[in-house]
Amino acid sequence: MNLQELVEKSTNISYTYCVTPEIYYSFQRCSNDYNPLHTDLAFANTKGFKSTVMYGNILNAFISHFVGMLLPTREVMIHAQDINFNRPVYLNDIIELDACIDKVYASVNVIKYKLRFSRINEDKEEIVAKAHVQVGLID
Repeated sequence: MNLQELVEKSTNISYTYCVTPEIYYSFQRCSNDYNPLHTDLAFANTKGFKSTVMYGNILNAFISHFVGMLLPTREVMIHAQDINFNRPVYLNDIIELDACIDKVYASVNVIKYKLRFSRINEDKEEIVAKAHVQVGLID
């Protein structure tokens, strides 16, 4: 796939995730992070949160899924990414990822995507994080 085809086929992509117990515990074991904000309900409540806060880097794992599995080619590699967390994410939250192309650098076969993560509630949608990921086509 060439850059123009990738641009045409990935202009806007959306995907819905659920932060399941399996994702939570797998990330916890992988990261070896047992900070009480993520593991102790009483601690999280004393800090003003309604429940234990999910690891922010779970959203980074969703970015990896976006690049590795949702883009219409496997011939891509992440060059850079950043993420800003706006609101906490909780266990069993439904998170929608909306991605759109931000910039195309044709001379170096690179695309920068703008990402928005939103929690889907019955009555409203809340943005929980915004991010960018820059990917390059690999030969």
